[in-house]
Amino acid sequence: MTASADTRAQIVALVRDFARRDVEPVAAELEPNDTYPAELVDRMADLGLFGITIPEQYGGLGLDHTTFAIIFEELAKAWMSLTGPIGTHHVMAQVIAESGTPEQKEKWLPRMAAGELRGGLALTEPGGGSDVKALQTIARRDGDHYVITGSKLFITNAANGGGFAVLTKTDPDADPVHRGMSCFIVEKPTEGFSVGRKLDKLGYRGVDTSELIFDNARVPAANLVGGEEGRGFGQVMSALESGRINVAARAVGVAQAAFDASARYAKQRHTFGRPIAEHQAIQLTLADMGTKIHAARLMTHDAAAKKDRGERADLESGMAKYFASEACAQVTMDAMRVHGGYGYIKDLPIERYYRDAPLMIIGEGTNEILKLLIARRLLDGYKL
Repeated sequence: MTASADTRAQIVALVRDFARRDVEPVAAELEPNDTYPAELVDRMADLGLFGITIPEQYGGLGLDHTTFAIIFEELAKAWMSLTGPIGTHHVMAQVIAESGTPEQKEKWLPRMAAGELRGGLALTEPGGGSDVKALQTIARRDGDHYVITGSKLFITNAANGGGFAVLTKTDPDADPVHRGMSCFIVEKPTEGFSVGRKLDKLGYRGVDTSELIFDNARVPAANLVGGEEGRGFGQVMSALESGRINVAARAVGVAQAAFDASARYAKQRHTFGRPIAEHQAIQLTLADMGTKIHAARLMTHDAAAKKDRGERADLESGMAKYFASEACAQVTMDAMRVHGGYGYIKDLPIERYYRDAPLMIIGEGTNEILKLLIARRLLDGYKL
């Protein structure tokens, strides 16, 4: 469903108020200590943010991806880490909503929409990274169960999430490889399924990022998404279109926060008898920052609109994620230049924006991998 202008404005205003009133005052306290923001996450559940794009028939808000992107931008402006618990959750929800059986949708989506089941995507592996086809996690059929063996790394929500969409190989000998991949929903507690070490990160702090271990974990066959083996790769890749939209929106939010701080500072800070905002060098920097942010936002909303029309959006979402994340990295660096020494100390959030920016370059597929995918999709239109 595409939200009306009034509905979108009301929801965004609600989220913006939450971000300014509840998030901004505590982010500087929670972030340095890598403290999980449990109260804020619970508050997001109360606001319905665990069900942004989940259809209304399952208790979600049923909103469009453009509104989804705007919500993520507003949250990221206050504290990017707070988008993590609902970002990966919505990728799992998208897998189920797009590819699950009617029974699976009824079983999981209402609980996910209410925030009772907080989910995540278990995709990346220690030896695979962005090379999804190289994954080594195996699921073997055993009666009315599958036995899963392997591990996943860099998993957001691993410790605090209750369920995960887990991509595995059910046919390791399949050719091509992706036809042997299947996706399962694995909930806690499951015997043989555990959370490994918590990762200590440069940025994106507060939200938990950990390892997941599957040691002969027995999962009901009914948890095979779609009820048919060999379809997991396509199911996850389709859901990642929305994942890349939310990462692009996070990048826009962090970049906008850095720009806002820079513009305010440039008007307050005086050198050579006048505000630095009157110096041409600063004006040129701000012009470049603002233009990149505007372009990134438009690309993000364009990808979201295509997703809402039910069209294939891997090219547009990939471009948006790539461009917005690179723009964010440059804008946060420029913000530090505008602030000078004050941008380098922890009294201001500029250094946090700078540390958070690389997450968007790496997350949901590194930009290097995305550029290859973008090129291939562009060349598809020029087949001989």
